[in-house]
Amino acid sequence: MPASGSAGGKIVIGAALCQTGIQAPLDEPALRGAQLAVDVLNEKGGVLGKKLELISMDGKSDPVTVGNDAKQMIDKGAAAIIAPSDFDFGGPASREAQKAGIVGISPCASSPLYGSKALGDKQFTMSMWNTTMGAATAEYMYNKKGAKSVYVITDDFIDYTKSLSRYFIARFKELGGKVVFEDTYTQGQGDVSAQLARYKALKEKPDFIYVSSYMPDLALIIRTFRENGINVPIVGGDSYDDPALFEALGEKYGNDVYFDTHSFLSTAANPKYAEFEAAYEKKFNKKPDAVWIVTGYDVVMLLAQAMEKAGSTDGAQVAKAMENTEFDLLTGKLKWSDAASGHEPNKAAALVQLQGGKPEFLGWVTPEKIPAP
Repeated sequence: MPASGSAGGKIVIGAALCQTGIQAPLDEPALRGAQLAVDVLNEKGGVLGKKLELISMDGKSDPVTVGNDAKQMIDKGAAAIIAPSDFDFGGPASREAQKAGIVGISPCASSPLYGSKALGDKQFTMSMWNTTMGAATAEYMYNKKGAKSVYVITDDFIDYTKSLSRYFIARFKELGGKVVFEDTYTQGQGDVSAQLARYKALKEKPDFIYVSSYMPDLALIIRTFRENGINVPIVGGDSYDDPALFEALGEKYGNDVYFDTHSFLSTAANPKYAEFEAAYEKKFNKKPDAVWIVTGYDVVMLLAQAMEKAGSTDGAQVAKAMENTEFDLLTGKLKWSDAASGHEPNKAAALVQLQGGKPEFLGWVTPEKIPAP
């Protein structure tokens, strides 16, 4: 790789995002956002006086493929790698970036494993960790909604869903809440009858249900409970922020659903959103349809700002600039801890309610107390 992190007079950023497979609903929109950011920056003169070039390869929702893609893009001169938005799928890309001495960053992998302790001193995630995401909804339900008991379903397929439940439960119990039952589900199972039967058999019915899962089975879980007359609030994390879920639940079943996520597609979350939306509509001839577009956009904007501050594309210098800067993004303000502390992201969560199948922005929330990772 050229020492400057550039190829042919351009600064190359590699995107090892998954454009197909189970990870695609998060990564494909993020790729569109990254493409838009590159266009916007190049129209303004690029970065460090050079044009940006985004190269991408489909990780196919396969960790081995993701790692191989990252390596190939590094060999082509990538100065930084954008990794998939999940530790299990994104970790291999960041490990390759670390080996090459360059920055790797995930738009919104939220596992506390995604940081410098597990992946290396030049590796970051732009997302709040599950420690924040789990605590934010626990505090909202206990303090704001007055809910004191919960039934939890945890999808045990990937680290994201397992750790999200773990930190939600830790904070909810610390507040004084009661977990009446901890259940499990495995993505692809396609049958929620066992979980439904266990819920119905509970002697004490909970105030709400916490479901840590993701699409496509997340819609199946929620619909199954709703179709069986269980109408207590259902709560979860950023995997709920999926237009496919809103459509699957619809007006009939998409009610009293609460989740926290990375931003919201309106000026209610950020007054700078209108400018972003206009640029996106100009490029893609449609309005943004998923919050993951914004995360991909912000990743490129953040990398560009860090490179400008470092005055270089050198991995160590860019990583240090990232540690020493508070970024003001469409996804909120972000400040990382140093590498010795894990590159823990200090960031608020956007709280959203689904009502009548339509998402409504409730506001930015920062937990009063965040569980230790």
